[in-house]
Amino acid sequence: MKKILITNDDGYESEGLLALIEALDGLGQITVVAPSTEKSACGHSLTLTRPLSFICVGDDFYKLDDGTPSDCVYLALHSMFDDQKPDLLISGINKGSNMGEDITYSGTAAAAMEAVLHSVPAIAVSQVMDFTQPIGDFALAKKAIRHLAEKILTGDFPLNEREFLNVNIPYDVDELEFAVTYAGYRYYANDAHLHRNPRGLEYYWLGLHPLEFKPREKRSALCDFEAIEAGKVSLTPIKLDMSAYKSMQQLREWL
Repeated sequence: MKKILITNDDGYESEGLLALIEALDGLGQITVVAPSTEKSACGHSLTLTRPLSFICVGDDFYKLDDGTPSDCVYLALHSMFDDQKPDLLISGINKGSNMGEDITYSGTAAAAMEAVLHSVPAIAVSQVMDFTQPIGDFALAKKAIRHLAEKILTGDFPLNEREFLNVNIPYDVDELEFAVTYAGYRYYANDAHLHRNPRGLEYYWLGLHPLEFKPREKRSALCDFEAIEAGKVSLTPIKLDMSAYKSMQQLREWL
């Protein structure tokens, strides 16, 4: 029987996580290890300054007390899969997109990064949302992820070593249509809001940026943002090699 490891960064009680479990029902032996609390935008962080404990919340379902998504994957692989690595790691379904440079912030994507570092095929899946609807509809996401998981579990993972598949699902779309994309360039601004507590002390609350982006000029494919605007499920292959090869000669000349 195929083995599937599931995690997320929205916490073990997230509606997206529960929808992912439902989507994969019957495809294999599912083990869930998720953070005990929301860890959005924690990036590829590991907890090195305090001990971590698994807490069982159901059959093959664990929360990691104050752990990050990367902690969840790292510890699960080293404590629950001694005899055989999982055939697939799926992280999500994240409530909100992970496109462009947001991938570097994302705990959802980081869990997939951690998995492929240990030679486990991995998918990060995120649901683009209208945040005036806080729960969201995961119907298309469930359909897309089951289709992808079935292809991987009955065949081969389509990517190379240390590469994972970053999936973003459009909202308010019923028809399943995939687009292979590259990560677009997102525009960023300072969205920190200054407030004062009842005692007059100042504090900041970081807000959300609008999904605004800049497409590349010479390209043969859509970027992830463009695919979402077109109502398509964006499939972006992401590699962990971040070396800027084109700048190496420029750096040599500068030296």
